[in-house]
Amino acid sequence: MDNDLMKWFTEVWHYHLFQLGKTNITTKSVVILLILLFLLFFITGILKKLLVRRVFPRYGIDVGVAQSISTIIRYVLLIIGLVVIFQTTGIDLSALGLLVGALGIGIGFGLQNITNNFISGIIILFERPVKVGDRIEIDDLQGNIINISARSTTVITNDNIAVIVPNSDLISNRVINWSLNNKQVRLNFPVGVSYKEDPANIRRLLIEVASNNAGVLKTPEPDVLFESFGDSSLNFILRIWTLDYSDTPMVLKSQLYYAIFEKFKEHDIEIPYPQRDIHIKSGNAAAIGLNAD
Repeated sequence: MDNDLMKWFTEVWHYHLFQLGKTNITTKSVVILLILLFLLFFITGILKKLLVRRVFPRYGIDVGVAQSISTIIRYVLLIIGLVVIFQTTGIDLSALGLLVGALGIGIGFGLQNITNNFISGIIILFERPVKVGDRIEIDDLQGNIINISARSTTVITNDNIAVIVPNSDLISNRVINWSLNNKQVRLNFPVGVSYKEDPANIRRLLIEVASNNAGVLKTPEPDVLFESFGDSSLNFILRIWTLDYSDTPMVLKSQLYYAIFEKFKEHDIEIPYPQRDIHIKSGNAAAIGLNAD
């Protein structure tokens, strides 16, 4: 019984499935190929995480740069590993020319977007117009990049919603990168007051509010611009620099506006609302009476 089982197993293990060029593809070669491919992708994935989390931080390399370098290294190792695996399993690579030709036809008919996104991903990794950790704005989407893969980029918003963005969109569309150089950004907040207020006093109060907020940098110092004479208000712009709130500017805006409101209330500063003066010009009374008749 054991001999029959071993004989059956041997026959299945060496069972001829199909011919690829001059290579006979058997059950054995397919199983070994799948195991080696799994180990290749698994080991390169572990190596990428090791480089990002352990190796590169020791040299003070930015996390976005580390992600780009480690991804490129993984791609190179995958290409080398695939060639070695195919050679080891005895698969004739020249026979894959037909597969490449069929893939080319498939690209021509329906895989343009996938190819475009893949090439865009390579461009992003090499040129690094955006990188992991960057705060970006594209169309109506704002968020932080948490991952860049071969086909797409994952952006997480302030509402903790992950948005998958095709890599080609980051190359072909206009992208605002809030943290390309560093995460220090300047924010502008408009403020309007009544015409009866003293502009110099308003400037002093706004700078005082900004200086008392821990999220506002002391250097560069906050500043106030007298923007314009509005229809019903004097319009100022409070300009501040921040590092902690570069990802959440609306939170800092809310904090400052709360503080400004309290400061203006404390000093009896009037915040105007839109007003319109209507002048009614009466006509000749006699003419009106004549028309009435």
